[in-house]
Amino acid sequence: MTPSMPNVLKVEKNQIKEHNYRDANVRNNLIDTTLEKSSRLGITKHTLAITDSKFIHHNKTLETTIECVGSLYNQSCLYRNLYYFDHWFMILTVKGKQLPTYSVRTDAFVPSHITPNKRVFDTYSDLEKFVRTVIDPRVIPSVTVHFGQPWHDNIGHALFDGLYPAYVALIRFPPRHLQPFRILAAIADCNVCWSEDIYSRFGGLGLLRLSVLNKMSKNNWFMFEELIMGSGTFCQRCTQPSFQLPAGVELDASRLFRDRMYQQHGVLYPVVRQKSSSEGRNSSDVLQAYIIDNKRYTSEDRKEIDDAVSEINNYTNSYLNKTTNSTAKLQWPLVRVTYLFYNQIKARNFSNLQVNATPYESRSPTYELFENDFIAQLKLLRQMDIHITGPGTGQMYQTFLSDGSVMINIGGIRPWAAEKTERAYSSYLEQQMTSGTPYIKGLFYPINERQKGIQKNEVVKLIRQASQLILEGFSLPVNPRDNLAPDGQLFVEMCEKDKE
Repeated sequence: MTPSMPNVLKVEKNQIKEHNYRDANVRNNLIDTTLEKSSRLGITKHTLAITDSKFIHHNKTLETTIECVGSLYNQSCLYRNLYYFDHWFMILTVKGKQLPTYSVRTDAFVPSHITPNKRVFDTYSDLEKFVRTVIDPRVIPSVTVHFGQPWHDNIGHALFDGLYPAYVALIRFPPRHLQPFRILAAIADCNVCWSEDIYSRFGGLGLLRLSVLNKMSKNNWFMFEELIMGSGTFCQRCTQPSFQLPAGVELDASRLFRDRMYQQHGVLYPVVRQKSSSEGRNSSDVLQAYIIDNKRYTSEDRKEIDDAVSEINNYTNSYLNKTTNSTAKLQWPLVRVTYLFYNQIKARNFSNLQVNATPYESRSPTYELFENDFIAQLKLLRQMDIHITGPGTGQMYQTFLSDGSVMINIGGIRPWAAEKTERAYSSYLEQQMTSGTPYIKGLFYPINERQKGIQKNEVVKLIRQASQLILEGFSLPVNPRDNLAPDGQLFVEMCEKDKE
C-alpha cells in the first residue's frame, strides 16, 4: 500500500480581491493556497491537484499582439509576446493579421523611432512550432517597461527625463502602473549612478540593462510576456503648449509617480489633503521651510538668504520663548527655516551590523530593510511645508512634496553671471514642474526684481506669503496656470493665440 502524505498543496480557483491604491481600485488575480490533509483528499505521494490555474499576464498564444495609444508623434504601445534576438525586437505574426502602426519613440532626446522587425508565418501552427522547437526563447515574465536615458548620473534627468516619461506610458495601460514591473533601460555604464537603484525599487521587478541584453541575445532568443515602450515627449524638458509637466494634470501622473515612489521605497505616504492646504493644520503650527542650496547663488545672494533665514527664525523663536501658553496674536505664521544641501542628507549607518549572506542570494539580505540616502531625502521631503530653491536640479524634488505645500522658485539670471547688468533678465526654468503638480502652490521671486540679485526683504515676504496661504487654506487642486510665473503665463497665452 502506498503511504499517504500528511500534507499536500492544493491550488484553489482564483479569487479576486480589491486593493485600494490612493483612490484607485485595482483588481488583481491572486492564487489562494491552502494545506489539506491527504487522507481527506485521497491524494497519493508525488501528486499535486491544480484547479483552474491562471496567472495575471499569462498569454494564451505565442503570437505577438500589439495595442497602441496616442498619436503617432507621442505613441505608447503594449506588445504581448514581443521577441528579442541579436540586438533587436522581433514581432512574430501570422499571414493576414492586421497590426497597428507600432513605431515608438523611447528616448526624449533621440528623435528617431524604434520599429521592431517582423516575421510572418503562413499559419499559427507554423509559428508555434518555430517558437517551441526551433528558438525555445527564455521568457521574461510579467510587465517590462523600456526607455532610453542619457545623463542618468544627474538625479533630475534620471527621474524626470527617463523614469517619469516611461511611467506615463505605463499609466496609459491601467492597471499595470499600480502593479510590479521590470525596467529595461538603455543607459550608459556608470559606477556612481545611484539612480539605478531608484529605477529598480520603483518598478519592483528589477532593472535590466539593454547593453547586457544585447550581449546575451547573440544567437539567443528572449520573449517579453508584456513590454510597454513609447515615452514620446513626456519628459520634463519636453515643452508643451500648456507649459506643464506632461500628463501631470490630465493623467494625474505627478501624484501617481510621487505615491509610487514613496510606496516602493518603504516610506509612509505624505499627509493627504483633499480640498484645502489648511486641512489638518492650525494657526499655531510651526511650518517647516527649507531653502535648497543652488550653484547659481552668488556670495551676495547667500548673505541675503542667510539674513532672511535669521529674521524668520528669530521671529519664531521670540514668540515660542515668551511662554508656552502665550495667547498673543501672531502677526505672521510661525516658520522654521533651514538651509539644506541635499547631498548631505544621509541614511542611518548600519555598517557595524553583521549579516551572513548565502552564495545563492542575488542581492544583499538587508536590501529591503536598510535605508539609503534617497529614502532619507524622501522622509525629509514628506515633512516640508515650504520648499525654496532656484533653477536646476533642486527643482526636481518638488513633485514629492505633500498635498498643500508651497514651492518658492527664487529664479536665476540669464545670461550666467550677468547680475546687475543691462543684459540680465530673470529666468525660472523648470516652472513647468510646478504647473504640472496640482497638489502644491507655486510662488515666484518678482520677475522685475530678480536681475538685481536676491534681496533679503523679498525672500522674507515670499516665505511669509507662503505660510499665510498654507494656513488660510488655498484650494486644491491648484489651477495649473496659477502655478506659472508671469513669463510662463505669457507663453501659454501666446500658444493659445497661435491656434486662432
